[in-house]
Amino acid sequence: MKRWWLLGIFGLLVALHGSAQQVIYANLKELVEDRGDTLSTLKIEKRSKNQILLMGGADYRVSVDDNPGLCRYLKSRCYAVRADSALYVNCKKVRYKRFRFGGWYAPATWIQGKIYFYAGSVAASTTQPADATKLGGDVGTAIAASGLVNARVYYELNPETGKVEFVGKDKMLQLLKNEPELLNAFLQESSESAEVTGKYLLRLK
Repeated sequence: MKRWWLLGIFGLLVALHGSAQQVIYANLKELVEDRGDTLSTLKIEKRSKNQILLMGGADYRVSVDDNPGLCRYLKSRCYAVRADSALYVNCKKVRYKRFRFGGWYAPATWIQGKIYFYAGSVAASTTQPADATKLGGDVGTAIAASGLVNARVYYELNPETGKVEFVGKDKMLQLLKNEPELLNAFLQESSESAEVTGKYLLRLK
């Protein structure tokens, strides 16, 4: 009996600790300063491939049960959320050049003072038909030519300016210039997808 009581107390402490780690950030400044509002009821769900295909947008939905007002805020106005060690950026609040990412949230991580998140190839697919090739200048052309139109790719968010850059081959060469082993390995890769570039970005943390 005593063992079950101790397990119950431990479970409650774990739940309270987890709740305290759910933070919402209204804007980029709050995110940079880690000065957000703590909640205990955030629900973070991975969207299905069918949902993404039919409605577009990023990979995760963030909501709160039985609170439609807060759900609307999370969907349209909140800049980012953190759940424990996981960070998610609201794609509705960021742009790549003049292109929008659509709605919902993308997984993100801090690396060497910048925020990196992966989302759809907006430079090549968001605002014009999928068979368009010249979107977003040279970067859009490169994405379309590489077959990444419908893939997830990484972007770099500058926390000082809010500017977003595509993390392609040229960007990765800059990031890895002081890491010869990683650089040599990356040069053997043939894709700029998030699955590939993410392997190297996470090694820089």
